[in-house]
Amino acid sequence: MAPDVPHIDLARSIGTRIGEGLRESGHLGYDPIQRTLDAIHSHFHAVRGHYLKLYAIATSAVRRADNGAEFVKAVTGIIGVPVHILSGDEEAAASYRGAITALGTLHGEEVGVLDTGGGSTEYAIGDGPEPQRTISCEIGAVRLTEALPGLSGRDGIVDLDTIERARAQTRKALAPISDFRPIEKLALVGGSATTVASVVRGKRGKIERYELMRADLQRTLLRLCALSYEERKDVVGMKPQRADILPAGILVLDTALDLLGQDRAVATTADLLLGYLLQQRDAHPSLAPTIPR
Repeated sequence: MAPDVPHIDLARSIGTRIGEGLRESGHLGYDPIQRTLDAIHSHFHAVRGHYLKLYAIATSAVRRADNGAEFVKAVTGIIGVPVHILSGDEEAAASYRGAITALGTLHGEEVGVLDTGGGSTEYAIGDGPEPQRTISCEIGAVRLTEALPGLSGRDGIVDLDTIERARAQTRKALAPISDFRPIEKLALVGGSATTVASVVRGKRGKIERYELMRADLQRTLLRLCALSYEERKDVVGMKPQRADILPAGILVLDTALDLLGQDRAVATTADLLLGYLLQQRDAHPSLAPTIPR
């Protein structure tokens, strides 16, 4: 199977941490909602003239929140189209569809795609354009950091006990992926994967595809845990808004590789968003243009 690599006309990203505090309250907070709606306003104006049809999707935080429907209504009021709240399996399938475009030509080998987000981690495997098995696990970089605040570095360096407690919690949450059949290639998507790749590479700039070793993850984890939150922001390749949650994200990635018996994986920006658009294109090849004025 040859990779289906589309041209990306425009890509933007604004971190808003919509699920901040969700673990304790069960609902989306006022400030995270406002940050996210502001970002949506910005994105909506930026993409004018760049699309034929507009889609909007939401993932873990919105599907878990008791006020998710209210947030979705506010988003629709801004952009004028309905928001599709993806299930965990839908999220995994879209991430798979996007990430396989970064793996090169496939010749029937089994591949896996791991998507580590803020509130959940999805895993999918297959040997073609569609996954054959998917799962969503209730663990993510924000969720783990909120469960073990010491990981954030806001109180100084992270002690080994906190790291081991976080690893044990992560292993328990990700245990189901060890039941999946073996794979030959693994792709990693999500902000944790691409940010740690930038830190390992040691320079800023967009990463479309970068091979990470488990040893890279482990070295970077120990390096960041030896720094305070403010010191982490100065690490080359770090996105400052991820300085507090990246150690948790790395723990999820490293634990997953361990459970899957993999010592390397490809971090890529060909992710859920790309995959969802490819799914829509594949399902509706004759969509009529609806370019906004």
